Amino acid sequence: MEPETLFDAVGRERAEAGAPLAARMRPRTLDEVVGQAKLRRPGSPLRRLVEAAPGSRAVPASVILWGPPGTGKTTLAHVVARSTDRVFRELSAINAGVKEVRAVIDSARRELGMSGRETLLFLDEIHRFSKAQQDSLLPAVENRWVTLIAATTENPYFSVISPLLSRSLLLTLEPLDDADVATLVDRALVAPQGLADSVTLDGEARAQLLRLAGGDARKALTALEAAAGAARDQGFGSVTAEVLAQALDRAAVRYDRDGDQHYDVASALIKSIRGSDVDAALHYLARMIEAGEDPRFIARRLVISASEDIGLADPTALPTAVAAMQAVSFLGWPEARITLAQAAIALALAPKSNAAIKAIDAALADVRAGSAGPVPLHLRDGHYKGAAKLGHAQGYVYPHDLPGAVAAQQYAPDAVHGKRYYNPTRHGIEERYADRVEKIRALLAGESSGPRPGSGQPKPDDGAGPA
Repeated sequence: MEPETLFDAVGRERAEAGAPLAARMRPRTLDEVVGQAKLRRPGSPLRRLVEAAPGSRAVPASVILWGPPGTGKTTLAHVVARSTDRVFRELSAINAGVKEVRAVIDSARRELGMSGRETLLFLDEIHRFSKAQQDSLLPAVENRWVTLIAATTENPYFSVISPLLSRSLLLTLEPLDDADVATLVDRALVAPQGLADSVTLDGEARAQLLRLAGGDARKALTALEAAAGAARDQGFGSVTAEVLAQALDRAAVRYDRDGDQHYDVASALIKSIRGSDVDAALHYLARMIEAGEDPRFIARRLVISASEDIGLADPTALPTAVAAMQAVSFLGWPEARITLAQAAIALALAPKSNAAIKAIDAALADVRAGSAGPVPLHLRDGHYKGAAKLGHAQGYVYPHDLPGAVAAQQYAPDAVHGKRYYNPTRHGIEERYADRVEKIRALLAGESSGPRPGSGQPKPDDGAGPA
């Protein structure tokens, strides 16, 4: 039998102490970390931080780890702490404040003065600290009383104060892929500090576990531990999909992000919004969230729906959807679920109109069929020398010079002159457009008084105004 490594010995002690599986399986060295290959490569800032001697000026005194939940931010902080003889202190911005931070800093200064040992402060969820609370960290970082490692799931350029950000090394953690999470799950099944071969995991359950984890290693190991316990309680030696679902107290979401279900559920979400069924829309949104769907994909679908199915019936729908898309780009799960739900509800309950998509598709159909033709002479660019001799821009009437800012002149080419592409509904705000477009079309056709091309005093085309 091979001798027990330090990693195995410590892991066994953790297991005996009843620590959660995710904590027991936490790597002790950078080489044991799964994923984040760019951060772990030789010569990388993180590796230099791990391998640097205490007090080294080769690395910054502050590091910010930014990434989705379960990607290894806490793990990396522990790896750095173990790499040298540092005192490790851990705080969470959820339940700590300035008082707790100052206590750690005071302790770190005493330790540094008495024994020369540095203190590493790991501050989780730093984005939850106010500006004043973050300010309290600056003296300690500036004077290197502590080595600060701060973790956040939110964009630090929005959530961390500039003075702290400028003094920090920002490291971005990428979401783990299914292969990374599978490696951790397989390791936990056999490791002495893990489940130590007490159960096996069948193929369907393994696939389901990876799907539900959605790239979150902590979530995967927590679910595995619960399922293993449920299997042992029932006298089973293997974790099945049914046991996993029972252990997690949730139904297995039949959803393949790379297969038909991906498109079927996305289609159902959009069609439910189009049909104004807000409850069905929220159901399909929840299924996509539980399946670990990329929130940016969902947001993009909502932006499309805002124009395709709502349009000018509610002009606020598109800004709402775009705002949601921008928000989820720096929120991520789980907070993104709230933003997406807000947008989906607004879109589902908005008045509906597909007039915009019908209008552009009809115009495209004519163009593709060859109905184009030359631009009318009076609309052509006339600000260059010689344009007047060609008749360009001659007789163009500047609409702003007229009451109502509508000039009775031809804009479309002869091939499609008089063609009506936009046919507004009378739903919601679009009713206003329906009334206005008929009046404007009548004016453009000269059915009321107003100058025509070549009459009155046309706006000179000198390049300063519209050409």
